[in-house]
Amino acid sequence: MSTPTGGADIPDDSVLDSLRGAVDPLEARHESDPARPTDFRTQVTRFFLTGVLSAVVDYGLLQLLMLFGLGYGPAKALSFVAGTLTAYSLNRRWTFQAEPSRARFVATMGLYALMFGVQWGLFMLLVPFFHDLGWTTFWATTVGYVIAQGVATVTNFIVQRTVIFRVR
Repeated sequence: MSTPTGGADIPDDSVLDSLRGAVDPLEARHESDPARPTDFRTQVTRFFLTGVLSAVVDYGLLQLLMLFGLGYGPAKALSFVAGTLTAYSLNRRWTFQAEPSRARFVATMGLYALMFGVQWGLFMLLVPFFHDLGWTTFWATTVGYVIAQGVATVTNFIVQRTVIFRVR
């Protein structure tokens, strides 16, 4: 379209309003942005999907490192770090759509350090327990992983939603 003066039309407000909701879901937004999904159900769904992907990274690397001969304790420590970095990146940008913040990063890494202690400790208790029951290493580490990961996941969501990426 062109104006009577030959220039391009500027879209009216209704066109601009329809485009306002069309944003990249991975683009970081400021907390006051009305497009931020503060809806609990949306955040739980996104947190779950992020957790599944992060768990695939964590568990896949755990099994791969053990396949190459690393013991299950050190393998779990390394795989936890990879899964944690995946989870933080996706949760900050997509689940909670928060701006980058050194304070948030430090708080999240503190939470993850605490959760590492809980998750790794529980994993290290469960694997020998399941071995004593006659389970193979694969099943002992898999079930130990699932139980320890479940405890960490619930705790992480609650703390991240209520403290670190607080809904305003």
